Amino acid sequence: MIKVKNVLGMFVAASLLLSSMVVSASDKDTLVMANFRDLRDLNPHLYGGELFAQNLLFEGLIFLSEDGEPEPWLAESWEVSPDGKVYTFKLREDVTFSDGVRFDAHAVKKNFDAVLDNGARHGWLESVRMMTAIEETGKQSVRVKDDFTLEIEFSAPYYPFIIELGVTRPFRMLSPACFKDGTTRNGVACLSGTGSYVLEMNRVDEYSEFVRNPNYWGESPSIEMIVAKVIPDNQARLMALDNGGIDLLYGLQLISPQAFKQFSEKKGFAGALSGPVSTRMLVLNTTSENLRDVRVRRALQHLTSKELISERIMLGLEAPAHALFSRSIPYADIDLEPYQYDQSAAEKLLDEAGWVKSGQVRSKDGKPLEITLTYDTNKVMERTIAQFLQSEWSKAGVKLNLVGEEEQAHRDRLMAGNFDISFNISWGTPYDPQSFLSGMLKPVYGDYAAQQGLAEKQRIDETILKAVAAVDEDERQAHYTYILETLHREAVYLPLTYERNRAIFNSRVGNVGFNPSQFEIPLQFMTLQ
Repeated sequence: MIKVKNVLGMFVAASLLLSSMVVSASDKDTLVMANFRDLRDLNPHLYGGELFAQNLLFEGLIFLSEDGEPEPWLAESWEVSPDGKVYTFKLREDVTFSDGVRFDAHAVKKNFDAVLDNGARHGWLESVRMMTAIEETGKQSVRVKDDFTLEIEFSAPYYPFIIELGVTRPFRMLSPACFKDGTTRNGVACLSGTGSYVLEMNRVDEYSEFVRNPNYWGESPSIEMIVAKVIPDNQARLMALDNGGIDLLYGLQLISPQAFKQFSEKKGFAGALSGPVSTRMLVLNTTSENLRDVRVRRALQHLTSKELISERIMLGLEAPAHALFSRSIPYADIDLEPYQYDQSAAEKLLDEAGWVKSGQVRSKDGKPLEITLTYDTNKVMERTIAQFLQSEWSKAGVKLNLVGEEEQAHRDRLMAGNFDISFNISWGTPYDPQSFLSGMLKPVYGDYAAQQGLAEKQRIDETILKAVAAVDEDERQAHYTYILETLHREAVYLPLTYERNRAIFNSRVGNVGFNPSQFEIPLQFMTLQ
């Protein structure tokens, strides 16, 4: 084992040395960051690429400010018809794509048409479904009114559309010259957007370089070049930051609370922490043999001390969560009685459900109360929390098995519904609640499969559609209240903490902030000293 560790350490050190030969974090006007994997497919109309890179290259019609408010971007202004079905956008007239192609309403229509051409892939978006419904009548949903005016019609009112236009994908603009056979569903020929940076080079699994777009229409970013090194190992990333191989680590999935505390308090380094952005939680599969009974799901809620997880594992960086959404999320400010940590209450529920404790593990009809928790090994905190729960739940006779796996295998498992319990997050601002709840309608994520055992699943789905289509605020609130109360009562989700995005960096990096979406990195606003 010692030999294996030594070989691994030599490999990591050699990799860091090789990377440091490419560019040093002390190079003037160059910011060096690390990511755990390569850029992959940056097609802005698909979901396989790294969001931070897509966000540098491609822009949308709407910009979401740090507090989530929609602001003009490639659209100077917009209007919504009184019935909530037609959106009209006035576009900027001074924009070109990085390949020199003019940005206008014709280019925007081609981008929207490419998204609709691959409608099944975007089935989680109600806006795509409603545009497709218009197209199926023989009428165009996306219409060019003049060179810089665009009109989009939906089959029903859809209030979240402006917010959806502000997130990174799939409604970002790609030069029509990059399309293949008039669309993007089968790949793209180039990566020309209107963004403030262009991709200069990408050496797969090693590093990528982004340089300022010399023809950018807006204010040019301060940093001339951004280098993203691929460093899969968590300890190697921290070593690189400590020894000057990189300037910046960004994202709550890459930075443990311990690492955040260490570098925030270290001379020559600093840390930045966002407000709450999403809910860290478990999703309980209601079709799993040992979780079908709501009393078992409620017992697990009572066996979980969110306060201990917040204090001991998250070191106080994330507050305990007692509901699917924080009350600060739109339409989520409702009264829900928390499942308090109470082992006696949990044991009573398990007894009532027929799970008898006669040894270390409870059993029923000769079968042990054995549950499997799956997690993504790329997410630094999930294994730690899983081990904590394994210990805590065992006190009440619940045997928790742990299975860690790489990201894609974990996603495939969730889509197939092949799990008992899994880690999950709400999508956070600005996707919550509308997009996260709409994602429950299709077998795209684990939520759909986990809810199949609920007697009210069909009514929940119907109410989600009514909520996003409601024009009246009171009616919309009533629909959201029903959904959140039902999911809480059925104990499908076990909230843990309200996540906060974070960054650690050396002292030459300035203006480190956060986008409303935790998946984006506002690199274009950062500075170097």
